[in-house]
Amino acid sequence: MPVTVLLVDDEPLVRAGLRAVLEAQPDIEVVGEAADGAAVIPLVRRLRPDVVAMDVRMPLLDGIEATRAVLRTVDDPPKILVITTFENDEYVYEALRAGADGFLLKRARPAEIVHAVRLVAEGDSLLFPASVRQLAAEYGDDGGNRAARAVMERAQLTEREAEVLRLMARGLSNAEIAARLVVGTETVKSHVSAVLAKLGARDRTQAVIAAYESGFVAPG
Repeated sequence: MPVTVLLVDDEPLVRAGLRAVLEAQPDIEVVGEAADGAAVIPLVRRLRPDVVAMDVRMPLLDGIEATRAVLRTVDDPPKILVITTFENDEYVYEALRAGADGFLLKRARPAEIVHAVRLVAEGDSLLFPASVRQLAAEYGDDGGNRAARAVMERAQLTEREAEVLRLMARGLSNAEIAARLVVGTETVKSHVSAVLAKLGARDRTQAVIAAYESGFVAPG
């Protein structure tokens, strides 16, 4: 089955460019478009896309609020990939905090766009880990988020789970973590699942943001 994508951007040329790039791939299908975040929820409910590629800045409802709305109101929500003009953007970090799974630069090359959609759909790796670290260092609470610290303390991660979370924060995939720890990939998947469950995170991006916000991992 192809990865299905909903495009949300107020610039028709951006949507057309993304559609052309993605639909050139045999394993990706663009199932719909919207010009503002206000139209996302009904389209997601009707089309059930795997990934929503959504502009972070839109006139009526921006990508941050649209992300919150989708995750709050849609059962089994799609992965959300926010689209941004600037990599070092506070809006992008706020979208990640709101629950977005990754971000994509509008100036990205076609191969990078395709890779980002596939990676977010699979959920096996953190997209642009170095950039996420930079965003957390500049815009995060640097361990000062009491709610995030409380969640981390309640999680009571085992020593191995904590090690896996630190490697996730560095952007390692499950296979790379398995090689580093000299264990099987299925074992790593079990540890990742346990980390997500204990932190109440829907994916590894949210787990890593929680690690930065709580001070468990230093973003620098």
